[in-house]
Amino acid sequence: MTIEQRIDSLIKLGEILKDDYSPETNAIIQSASIENPWFTKENIISSLDAIAYNFLKKEAIQVLVQYYHLDDKINSKSIGLVLAGNIPLVGFHDILCCYLVGHKAVIKLSDKDKLLIPHLTDLLGKINVKSKRYFEYVDKLRHYDAVIATGSDNTAKLFEYYFRKCPHIIRYNRNAVAILSGIESAEELRLLADDVFSYFGLGCRNVSKLYLPDGYEINCLFEAFLPYQEIINHNKYKNNYDYNVALYLLNKEPFLHNEFVILREAKEIPSRIGTLHYEYYNDLEVLDTHLLDNQDKIQCVVSNTNLKSIACVPIGQAQNPHIDTYADGVDTIMFLMSFP
Repeated sequence: MTIEQRIDSLIKLGEILKDDYSPETNAIIQSASIENPWFTKENIISSLDAIAYNFLKKEAIQVLVQYYHLDDKINSKSIGLVLAGNIPLVGFHDILCCYLVGHKAVIKLSDKDKLLIPHLTDLLGKINVKSKRYFEYVDKLRHYDAVIATGSDNTAKLFEYYFRKCPHIIRYNRNAVAILSGIESAEELRLLADDVFSYFGLGCRNVSKLYLPDGYEINCLFEAFLPYQEIINHNKYKNNYDYNVALYLLNKEPFLHNEFVILREAKEIPSRIGTLHYEYYNDLEVLDTHLLDNQDKIQCVVSNTNLKSIACVPIGQAQNPHIDTYADGVDTIMFLMSFP
């Protein structure tokens, strides 16, 4: 396929996802939500919308193609992809990058997300049958020229060793953090709730920790979070929430909570499901340096306050990355273009 054909097929896929879903797509959504209870219908549709409107817009794709000077001269390789499954379709961006550059994606799906991504590549195959040669699904990676693998901290260490002899990107566990100035409006705090609770907080771009100015009235957050109070009706979320309340009580750890979220003062960035960590600060420049020193644990910083060293994502936009937003800050397309 030419680069123009690949661009055209992606734009058409985006148009399909923006329209009412076909019976086949609705059936896939239903099956995926049954197979993985964390993948609710609403969350799957949110992911599909993000792909359609952020990744597959004609203007966005064309800007990307022009920026990297993508053409038909690429020496096509087989790229092994070990995909995550923490939120629906989280691995699609890597597949998109491989397809745009002109490489074949050899895909090892997460056990948590086995239906949605193959459905999107099947749709590409229906748009242009030549697309099919760019995707192969395998149970184990065997034949590849380079690898992009995402996992927990423990599995990522194994990936580093296993794929040490080939070009690779290995992604470890990361989380988003948010910095509040104390002058945020009620609407901004409501948007912060989206960054915290969307996808049950399971995404690497979900805010797991807040940095609050000294003297901040933390109880106001509970009011801002009220639009998400129905989240506790999700069985798996409730089980985690109840377990964590019991755990902190047993360990005699101080914490605040309402009926659906725990606020716990802690230094750690990652937090348990249903728990949001917080820490106070009194000097923004010191905090800036601290975050810079810990950037290997941070996927993005959410704030309407400008930092000196780190670019911030506006409050409410953590789960709306653009097509040129790369996980862990590693330029995926530049990596895919680096092979001889």
